[in-house]
Amino acid sequence: MDIELYFEEKGSGKPLILLHGNNDSCGYFKGQIEAFSREYRVIAVDTRGHGKSPRGKAPFTIRQFADDLRDFMELHNIDRADILGFSDGGNIALVFALNYPEKVDRLILNGANLWFDGLEADVQKEISDAYKAACDRLERDGSAAAEAEMLRIMIDDPNVPATELSKISARTLVICGTHDMIKAEHSRLIADGIANSELCFIEGDHFIAEACPDEFNKAVLDFLSK
Repeated sequence: MDIELYFEEKGSGKPLILLHGNNDSCGYFKGQIEAFSREYRVIAVDTRGHGKSPRGKAPFTIRQFADDLRDFMELHNIDRADILGFSDGGNIALVFALNYPEKVDRLILNGANLWFDGLEADVQKEISDAYKAACDRLERDGSAAAEAEMLRIMIDDPNVPATELSKISARTLVICGTHDMIKAEHSRLIADGIANSELCFIEGDHFIAEACPDEFNKAVLDFLSK
């Protein structure tokens, strides 16, 4: 691993790793860390090039981020963990569960998607337009490269075929907002594709963990306690 990922840790017991979304940081989980740490060793990680983690030179892709998580767990002597991922963090968690199943106990996918078309059409247009604008600015604005790289992930990644989902053996919770930017039928597709899974909708948009922490935390803790 060419970098060391920044993380925040609280609590003791079984490891529960939290993975934030695109262009964010582990600070997104401020409404979860305290609640979850009463029962688990919570480890909230900043993805490569996000928050306080350096960008490094490796590829900026969901699969690289999954490899980074494997290296992070090995560095910190974490053999196996429960993993909760939000948005692109959910995509990292999903790819990680496919590539390193022996390292995942229970899996929580909050607002994850398999491909770009899993997002609502208006969100796809907004991201595509922003990516094109960032690319158009590349020659005159050096900071546009980082913006374009961040947006490109949402368009190109994770690109996981639905048929791959049957390979996930971890008990899984797919949790999303009733008005999520991920299409409801796409979330159902993910839940239906994972044999040992359940689907939960919470009233709200994509950011239910932030906007509805009590309801979100209860749903997650109820799932983990089963």
